[in-house]
Amino acid sequence: MSMPFYVSPEQLMKDRADFARKGIARGRSVVAVQYADGILFVSENPSQALHKVSEIYDRIAFAAVGRYNEFENLRIAGVRLADMRGYAYDRRDVTGRALANAYAQTLGTIFSSGGEKPYEVELFVAEIGDSAADDQLYRLTYDGQVADEHGFAVMGGAADTVASYLKERYAEGASLADAIRLAVGSLGHTASEDRVVPIDDLEVAILDRTRAQPRKFARLRPARLEELLGERGPAEHAPAEQPPEDPAADDTGDDEPPVAPPG
Repeated sequence: MSMPFYVSPEQLMKDRADFARKGIARGRSVVAVQYADGILFVSENPSQALHKVSEIYDRIAFAAVGRYNEFENLRIAGVRLADMRGYAYDRRDVTGRALANAYAQTLGTIFSSGGEKPYEVELFVAEIGDSAADDQLYRLTYDGQVADEHGFAVMGGAADTVASYLKERYAEGASLADAIRLAVGSLGHTASEDRVVPIDDLEVAILDRTRAQPRKFARLRPARLEELLGERGPAEHAPAEQPPEDPAADDTGDDEPPVAPPG
């Protein structure tokens, strides 16, 4: 009878963490930015059907990076939990903090169990309040850790590079247009050069406290994004300036001066 290989718990957790981090880093980043009237989510997502940002409840939104099938299962579970709690108690009893705690327990249990692989996902759970001071933004990692973010947050892809760009340029209380320009610029920023992300490749959604409806979640379509972003990217090269024309020169191209009319 052969003896099973022994792996220390520390090495096992390290291997599982490295596995999850590599899967998350392969995806594109998602940026969350707090602005004057709510919370903005921006991601580079060419797909028009597979969303990274979604609505959970009236004032709560969900964003994720990593494996789509895994974070989609988490999103559906969050919607069901919020609906059941709102139906059994009251809609005001559905909070982003409770939902983030539920996600943390689920991710932590899956990560620590040795029977299945860890989820290759990171999540944002955001809730807006009646004022900017009451807004909440939580970031959850693959192992169930929860971080309370303020101002802005980044996950997935080259998160460190994007976060450093935001840290240098973020201003509290910015307008929606300024926040979108900042977020889109950060997604196009790399260590070597800056690129312009096409509008059709952007997935943008907001939690807007100024909306009259109870549901504060809204997606921004390309036409609205063009209006908010305006002119982007380097200016086109202007044609070379021509030397000023001599007013005495003849535009007809004839070598001889024109003949005066008779009389």
